Amino acid sequence: MNENVLVTGAGGFIGSHLCERLIEKGYKVTAFLKYNSKNHYGWLENSKHKKNIEFVSGDIRDRDILKIAIKNKTIVFHLAALIGIPYSYHSPDAYAETNIKGTLNILQVSKEYNVEKIVHTSTSEIYGTAQYVPINEKHPVNPQSPYAATKASADFLALSFYKSFNTPVTVLRPFNTYGPRQSSRAIIPTIITQILAGNKKIKLGSLSPTRDLTFVKDTADAFINAAESKQSIGKIINAGSNFEISIKDLCLTISKLLSKNIEIVTDQIRKRPLRSEVERLWADNSLAKQILNWQPTYSLEKGLKETIDWMKKNINQYKPDIYNI
Repeated sequence: MNENVLVTGAGGFIGSHLCERLIEKGYKVTAFLKYNSKNHYGWLENSKHKKNIEFVSGDIRDRDILKIAIKNKTIVFHLAALIGIPYSYHSPDAYAETNIKGTLNILQVSKEYNVEKIVHTSTSEIYGTAQYVPINEKHPVNPQSPYAATKASADFLALSFYKSFNTPVTVLRPFNTYGPRQSSRAIIPTIITQILAGNKKIKLGSLSPTRDLTFVKDTADAFINAAESKQSIGKIINAGSNFEISIKDLCLTISKLLSKNIEIVTDQIRKRPLRSEVERLWADNSLAKQILNWQPTYSLEKGLKETIDWMKKNINQYKPDIYNI
């Protein structure tokens, strides 16, 4: 493989794993990172593959720097976004600027440079609470948070470029991804870090919602398969496990793997506004199997064990008793 590819959001959770997987498969990778004064590469800072990655720092809201980053690239993996749902209640304008305008910039520059494939990152959150299960790609879109609304808007922008200009776009829609390096605001790190800190009472938000969980290495492979598939152009494709588990049962599963007895406490500050809570997510991944020849290889237990082992070694990077919006 000798293709030049760009990954936006490369220093983040999924982006860093994707960059490493691409290097292992022989791609030439440019990592686009949000500019910071310390020139820090996020989760790629200590990656064994760092020496094989070209880095460009900037902001996806700035089209000029994107022209530098995208020039001579054959594939663009667009992962950069503001993703924290609670923070989107406080700063929806920032989400619109980054998730919508940033995506528009990616699409316009990629179109200008005749990029051969754009894999745009969606989210299962745009479906809202499942109206039927498992959720396939024809399920109605019903965003229930400002975050989800901006991501839905970005999806429709991407597809409009395919329909209007024949821009080679694939919309990959991951359900809940988890694994090493995930943000402390996400549910699995929230549970694991509190237990590892010795807390007997584990503070969570709503316990009844269900989620469809995919290990991050499997999600990274879904991105690559989407880029390599000609059949995926112009399509929305779910990437999920076709299995749901409630937040309560997930917490109990993790406590069992850690051999800890816990009490689960509902913390009101961690709950979403009532009409904003997505109660059920369960992916139909049959299209991914058909078009991408992809399905998860990690069971939930295997993925959780790998995540727990990593977090034990990196617990100093988390603050288990602080709730981050």
